[in-house]
Amino acid sequence: MRTACRLAREVLDIAASHVKPGVTTDFIDEVVHNATIERNSYPSPLNYRNFPKSVCTSINEVICHGIPDQRSLREGDIINIDVSLYHDGFHADLNETYPVGQIDEDSKKLLKVTRHSLDEAIKLCKPGALIRDLGKVIEPIARAAGCAVIRQYTGHGVNDLFHCAPNVPHYAKNRAIGTMKPGMCFTIEPMINLGHNWDLVHWPDNWTATTVDGKRSAQFEETLLITETGVDILTAGQRRADLYDD
Repeated sequence: MRTACRLAREVLDIAASHVKPGVTTDFIDEVVHNATIERNSYPSPLNYRNFPKSVCTSINEVICHGIPDQRSLREGDIINIDVSLYHDGFHADLNETYPVGQIDEDSKKLLKVTRHSLDEAIKLCKPGALIRDLGKVIEPIARAAGCAVIRQYTGHGVNDLFHCAPNVPHYAKNRAIGTMKPGMCFTIEPMINLGHNWDLVHWPDNWTATTVDGKRSAQFEETLLITETGVDILTAGQRRADLYDD
């Protein structure tokens, strides 16, 4: 898992380096695919339940599972790149949301709030902690910023299976079962919308999920390992200056 997650982080960082106005999401998909293959790995999304591409690219009001196409990124967009990689029998899963050029203040706030909510949830992770308590940390942060947490999609276990137990909701008062134990690997990946509406619409492609009101949505995801003493962020990357005020 450590190796797979390190490789997946490399792939995401390479893909992110190409984010700029004029670049198509199909090009980002090609970059991700090639970088994955170069690492003797396979892109987990490709052909997973008929998903047609090697990465998910979700722009602006797309909450998750956007399918790369010929759309060019535009100044002021935000884009989530969700990389999943299969290497030597194990899956890694992570994503980040990036600004395309200069973005408006609401979008900056949304990215910071979403990243902050994930960081605070990770601080809770250790042996004996309850999966259901993660949402108690995430949702108040979002609501205080005038944002809403998606309920229909959750974090998940990840190891030799792409998606498995535990189920990791990101909202408060959820009924998720499970206690964190050493050796467990799972993702936390809050999807947060501007405004107070957490509902979503699915497109006819059976994958793309968007906000119902057209407001923007952001997401950040890490794969975590519960250790004997706490938690390791297996997909950890460099701290992004645009996401923190200090």
